[in-house]
Amino acid sequence: MKKNKPKTLSVGLIPVRLNSSRLFKKALLEIDKMPMVVHTYKRAVLSKSLEKVFICTDSNEISRVAKRFRCNVIKTGAANTGTDRISEAAEKLKKNYDLYVDIQGDEPLINPKHIDKVIEWHSKNMDYDIVVPSLSLRDANNPNIVKIVESKNKVLYFSRATVPYPYNKKNNYYSKHLSVISFKPKSLKQFRKLPRGKIEKIEGIELMRALENNMKIGTFRLNGSSFSVDTNDDFIKALKFMNIDKIRKKY
Repeated sequence: MKKNKPKTLSVGLIPVRLNSSRLFKKALLEIDKMPMVVHTYKRAVLSKSLEKVFICTDSNEISRVAKRFRCNVIKTGAANTGTDRISEAAEKLKKNYDLYVDIQGDEPLINPKHIDKVIEWHSKNMDYDIVVPSLSLRDANNPNIVKIVESKNKVLYFSRATVPYPYNKKNNYYSKHLSVISFKPKSLKQFRKLPRGKIEKIEGIELMRALENNMKIGTFRLNGSSFSVDTNDDFIKALKFMNIDKIRKKY
């Protein structure tokens, strides 16, 4: 009798720092009486594929607030990037996981089903070191939005620029990456040991470090929408959408 394939064991890690540069202390800005990072945590907990979720931070203030809302917290040192932070946090976990899922703390409207789909896709495509899904993009000119260039589910490049350039004045290709990134254990450890790459520094995109070191990043298209809160305009948008969000009623 054929045995069922065991469920992929996955953990959600939410990297967050206090002193954000573009929007001061954005992790603790309140949306519907709850700090933004707590919204991200509560929604991640609704994922059916994550065994546990942790907020990973070096900030005592964020740690105190998170614990007040009954969130699991892992204290880390200062980190250059969110991926470096979750890599450190992963080493402090007592349990080993098949996949470590980076969930950015500035996406308070993240859809738990998107997290499930990332884990499902990566579990079926384990030849990829890292998986980052993509969403269709309207405003390709916004430098705060990271664009993905891919071919046959393989990521070729990330950029804040409008890429691929519409040389023939037609391009319906634009897509952005969703800030839910799945790592295989060895890949997450390897990433932290790598020096920051030249293009990573220029673009300000940490996943370029993986591409610059020949790590294999997979992607697939998700339906729906999502946005990160990088500016005050984004925050006002989040306030508006949270009022009509159906998932908000579940936590």
